[in-house]
Amino acid sequence: MDGVLVIDKPAGITSHDVVARARHILHERRIGHTGTLDPFATGVLVILLGKATRLAQFLSGVDKEYEAIIRFGYATDTGDRTGTPIPEREDAKNRLGKWTEQEIEKALRSLEGWIDQTPPMYSAKKVEGKKLYELARRGEMVEREPIRVCIYEFEAIKPNGQLIKDNLDGTFDFHARVSCSSGTYIRTLAEDLGKRLYVGAHLAELRRTRVGDLRIERAITLDQLKVHFAEESLGTVLLPPGAAISRLRFVHLSGEDVRRATNGREVRIEQAEWADGEDVRMFDTGRQLIAIGRYDAAAKSLHPRVVLAGEGEAEK
Repeated sequence: MDGVLVIDKPAGITSHDVVARARHILHERRIGHTGTLDPFATGVLVILLGKATRLAQFLSGVDKEYEAIIRFGYATDTGDRTGTPIPEREDAKNRLGKWTEQEIEKALRSLEGWIDQTPPMYSAKKVEGKKLYELARRGEMVEREPIRVCIYEFEAIKPNGQLIKDNLDGTFDFHARVSCSSGTYIRTLAEDLGKRLYVGAHLAELRRTRVGDLRIERAITLDQLKVHFAEESLGTVLLPPGAAISRLRFVHLSGEDVRRATNGREVRIEQAEWADGEDVRMFDTGRQLIAIGRYDAAAKSLHPRVVLAGEGEAEK
């Protein structure tokens, strides 16, 4: 059982819980995911099975896309709806719901491109070997180095043509779509949007709709996974290992080159337009992904880093 599953993670459980349930359903020991979602979040969680688990390293830095509901009216200590509310300032209360569309658009544009984000205290990022959320739960605050991320698109979604929804409780909801680089904290983005509009804000809902080229339209629920396994129709939803890394360029090999690659030995490539150090998918003539190689421009060769087929099944 080697391949990729796109799971639609439900709210209320961790990404680790999803993996554990999938392992139980499929009776598969070699299984893992490629990037966590907070327990309250839903959407695309990429699950790797069997030999495909060796490809996780190539998915750690792919772009992602989200749909979010940002709630204006107060911030929280976690940056999302699970945290303790921080009372809104009186001057900020007077601004709530009074923004023009141009003001909101200007605030969105100011957060696009390369920006610095300070990781939230309630996050899994480690500082000196300790997870930040563990420190936060003990009431400890530590200095965190900003990280550089890229927000490719930050735009409004207007349900029923409505830009801002008045919740009639002193809060207002703003629906947004975010396309961003790996490592972006959408909670921090929500807080920063509130700061641009001079009010408190937090992330009320989050749904991941894309990881790399794997979109929510391909996702199945855990209940659907259970049905597919019981009906022996898993092949209709299990994607080939290469689907997870389709953005990498590729080469087709034949004969002796296939044998060399499957044994973890370098393959000469006389003419290539790849950059030095670029990762390249290596297929055989039957279009089976046999390895991921790293290109050495000086030697004009591909060095297999991960071997998926043949005698050299161990990672190289």
